[in-house]
Amino acid sequence: MPTVSVKWQKELYPGVEIDTTQPPYVFKCQLYDLTGVPPERQKIMVKGGILKDDTDWSKLGIKEGQKLMMVGTADEIVKAPEKGPVFMEDLPEEEQVVAVGHSAGLFNLGNTCYMNSTMQCLHSVPELKSALIEYPQSGRSNDLDQSSHLLTVATRDLFSELDKNVKPVAPMQFWMVLRKKYPQFGQLHNGSYMQQDAEECWTQILYTLSQALRSPSTSSNVDTVKELFGIDLVSRVHCAESGEESREAETIYALKCHISHEVNHLHEGLKHGLKSELEKASPSLGRSAVYLKDSRINGLPKYLTIQFVRFFWKRESNQKAKILRKVDYPLELDIFDLCSDDLCKKLETPRQMLREEDGRKAGLKLKQKGSASGDSDVKMSEAEGLSNESEESSKATLGEGASSAKNAQLTGVYDLVAVLTHKGRSADSGHYVAWVKQENGKWVQFDDDNPIPQREEDITKLSGGGDWHMAYICMYKARTIPM
Repeated sequence: MPTVSVKWQKELYPGVEIDTTQPPYVFKCQLYDLTGVPPERQKIMVKGGILKDDTDWSKLGIKEGQKLMMVGTADEIVKAPEKGPVFMEDLPEEEQVVAVGHSAGLFNLGNTCYMNSTMQCLHSVPELKSALIEYPQSGRSNDLDQSSHLLTVATRDLFSELDKNVKPVAPMQFWMVLRKKYPQFGQLHNGSYMQQDAEECWTQILYTLSQALRSPSTSSNVDTVKELFGIDLVSRVHCAESGEESREAETIYALKCHISHEVNHLHEGLKHGLKSELEKASPSLGRSAVYLKDSRINGLPKYLTIQFVRFFWKRESNQKAKILRKVDYPLELDIFDLCSDDLCKKLETPRQMLREEDGRKAGLKLKQKGSASGDSDVKMSEAEGLSNESEESSKATLGEGASSAKNAQLTGVYDLVAVLTHKGRSADSGHYVAWVKQENGKWVQFDDDNPIPQREEDITKLSGGGDWHMAYICMYKARTIPM
């Protein structure tokens, strides 16, 4: 192995051995240890030009004691940190939650996956958490019963525990209060608590919170749960036999996706769910008659809840049987064509603004791709300016900040933020799991006490067709635009 000296800036490094059986890149790594100049920045002058990483040493004629010249800039010497490394387990629990990117799981207390998955989905609604934080520990209103008050307090405390911990939380207090308020969730079989229907749990908890989170003392009489989840419907009720027709208005808290052999997609199931038959007394006929009810959405919520009607009562087995049919659902849902004419007119302007916003973002992406392939500083600065403009617009679109949130208009377009799935053949058995989109945009599967990160493209695969987890409840968040 020949030994050479290397001249770099004012320094001379004698006695540097070259192993000619190794490529020149290894020699450059030796010089990196001596000078701090990374191999990719080194320019070493040899016969015929600059030494390349894969040059054949035998063709260079390197001689013993030869002096080589190198140019290149060394890496800046990294200063030792003023504070030593802090390991995640040494951080306070609240900071660990931020570092991990998701909140805690919930221990299964004995067939309580239906409750755990429901609470993980509802916990993902920041506006609901904010309303619960403001709920008083005592001093409930006179028209609210004690058990509802205690369940509301327990919900608030459980959400707080989830936010403060990365280790699994045992929801003992909440479960005890839930069973006291709704005894059906305390049913026993052979001395063990029975599995229950997650949709029933979801509905009962939201009903209780809707009673508790009202503000009767204010003139506006704010109903937090209705504002967040309430769907206003207008319906035309028509009897073909008598010709009678009437109009009805009601508020519901979830749309139904009815599943039949004709339904392959969520949108088709929703259309079926807005049409129904009912039998009631006909004044003109003097007897019962069949009426057709055709409903349209007349008021949109901030969070749209959809239940896949997968369970029906099977008389032969005397239990709830499950429809396993695959029904696809999207990450982005547009329900404009399910709305009433009046609501469609109100949505026209916000939807036009949303299309323009999406167009600007699409144009920005194309411009950024072009800027990345070119060397023009002017193009880069333009892209950065557009990026900042888009970021500010996005923040407004998402309703960040009090003023923008108040002035944000709904568009009829929704983004998927939570999925509650069921695995098994019966609502009262099997296993429930929550799949929740975090604030950082990442999806996490909450399988009781075990949170597992998931890819977004895998979330829409929970559509059924077999014995794997399939969507039972989907929750979508409204995409808004500032007006």
